[in-house]
Amino acid sequence: MYAVVEAGGKQYKISPGDMVTVEKLPGEAGSQVVLTKVLMVSDDGIVEVGQPLLDGVKVVAEIMAQERGPKITVFKFKRRKKYRRKQGHRQALTRIRIKEIIV
Repeated sequence: MYAVVEAGGKQYKISPGDMVTVEKLPGEAGSQVVLTKVLMVSDDGIVEVGQPLLDGVKVVAEIMAQERGPKITVFKFKRRKKYRRKQGHRQALTRIRIKEIIV
C-alpha cells in the first residue's frame, strides 16, 4: 500500500514505515500529525486518484525531529557596478515517520 501526499507544496510517495523529510510542520518531536492532502492511494493494485484530492483519506505520521537543511549561498552580482550581496539560507524541515494510511 502506498499513497501520494502533498506537504509544503511538494508531492511525496509514501508507504507505512517510511521516513520522509518535508517542509516544516507545526509540532514537536514525538507528536502525531495528520496529512489530509492525499492525491492518490494504491492498495493491492487498486488505484484511487483524486480530482485533485481524495475525500476521507488521511495519513497519520509521527514527528521524529525538527531540523534545518544544508546552508545554501545566495550571491547577487552586477558587473562593473560594484554591486555584490552575499546571503545564506537554511530551510526549516521536519522529519516524519509514516504510521498508517487510513482509507
